[in-house]
Amino acid sequence: AALQTDKIAILEASEEMRADKDVVMEAVKRHGSALQHASNELQASKVIVMEAVKTDGGALAHARGGLAGDREVVMEALKQDGFALQCASAELKADTDIVLQAVKRHGDALRYASTELRADRDLVMRAVRQNGSALEYASEHLKADKEIVTE
Repeated sequence: AALQTDKIAILEASEEMRADKDVVMEAVKRHGSALQHASNELQASKVIVMEAVKTDGGALAHARGGLAGDREVVMEALKQDGFALQCASAELKADTDIVLQAVKRHGDALRYASTELRADRDLVMRAVRQNGSALEYASEHLKADKEIVTE
């Protein structure tokens, strides 16, 4: 009952409850950020983390067990919050499709992309179209590109 009325009720729950898959699943379905209060084991559960990032992409920050490097999990998180790219693995920050998903939601998420992708003209153009201030995170070469600057 407490989880239904209070999003942080899991914070006050016993360690046993924070390690209970059903309890944590119910909590993250309602508030993805509840993942931060789950046991380490459940923070490494792909099923639990997928539910958490569906409601709060930022919950990716609390994923364990290499899930920040799981393409499916990260893509789901980015659907909710482009800034979740910050928590993705270095490998995924260098993945064009992943970064494109992030900048579609938040152009400024370009800041978390790999150096190589911050020099990718098409990707930077898309980021700048979403948010002009994303130009700040583009490579120096692209900051001098008239078409991108005037976009």
